Amino acid sequence: MHKKLIALAAGVAAMAASPMAMAQDALTLQLKWVTQAQFAGYLVAESKGFYDEANLDITILPGGPNTAPEQVIAGGGADIIVAWMGGALSAREAGVPIVNIAQPFKRSGLMMICPEEVGITSEADFPGHTLGVWFFGNEYPFFAWMNKLGLATDGSEGGVTVLQQSFDIQPMIQGQADCISVMTYNEYGQALDAGYGPDNLTIFNYTEMDNDLLEDGLYVMEEDLSDPAMVDAYVRFVEASMKGWQYALDNPEEAAQIVVDMDETGAAEYDHQLYMVGEVSKLVDANDPALDLTTYERTKQALLDQGIIENEPEGAYTTAITDAVGM
Repeated sequence: MHKKLIALAAGVAAMAASPMAMAQDALTLQLKWVTQAQFAGYLVAESKGFYDEANLDITILPGGPNTAPEQVIAGGGADIIVAWMGGALSAREAGVPIVNIAQPFKRSGLMMICPEEVGITSEADFPGHTLGVWFFGNEYPFFAWMNKLGLATDGSEGGVTVLQQSFDIQPMIQGQADCISVMTYNEYGQALDAGYGPDNLTIFNYTEMDNDLLEDGLYVMEEDLSDPAMVDAYVRFVEASMKGWQYALDNPEEAAQIVVDMDETGAAEYDHQLYMVGEVSKLVDANDPALDLTTYERTKQALLDQGIIENEPEGAYTTAITDAVGM
């Protein structure tokens, strides 16, 4: 029996003594980033008791710049992770057998923005410029895009120079990069607060360019999918999580406050979290946690074309969990 579900056996024994007693199944969720409204569905599900109603005891671990969810689950530190598919497929090829079980995020929130003073108005203007990119698995959509454009990324003539940027807009403000990466629901809001916007920015939206690769999917270890008890727990987790997402999108003000209250660092600010909920709502389908296979194929092919993965993925996703979710 899986170590995380030993409590189930204890619950059976307890029920023999009292029919009202039932132990919850314990699962640990590792977020891709810090506690913020990017993960509102899971935070709301925990706060509103949706996981409790599903007989689940969920521990939510925040991420950060030094946390790679794929490494956490490989080391046994989590049962479920939130990850971008580029990083997930790369990790799977490297020997971490993780499998996508659900895909609440249907669209990418990734953009690249360039202030008007640098003179970039189209992709044709990129050569000779420095472009800011996040790494730790977030770089794959960018490199796939550059490969599609036929642009070298090593700083050579006719190509671009890549700056490993911080997770904010400072590289643009300080002039370290001509263009920087932003998420619609996070750093772009920072740019708006700093006085930037469509009137003084050239915006390259990955989704609108059909360059979007799947983000923020739910992944588990392949071996756990052969355990019926774990599969049952995953089904209940996805169902309760989608209930959390629906509640968050229907009640953005309350969801933003829940995020602030659950952020143990105190860094989350209500106004920014409220903005984030609104933007995330454009990317998440709370009624459909299933993986869209057309977007999966595009994501996979972009990774193959760029050489980020070398082999056709096998068994990288399952629809068994979302097929069993009662939605």
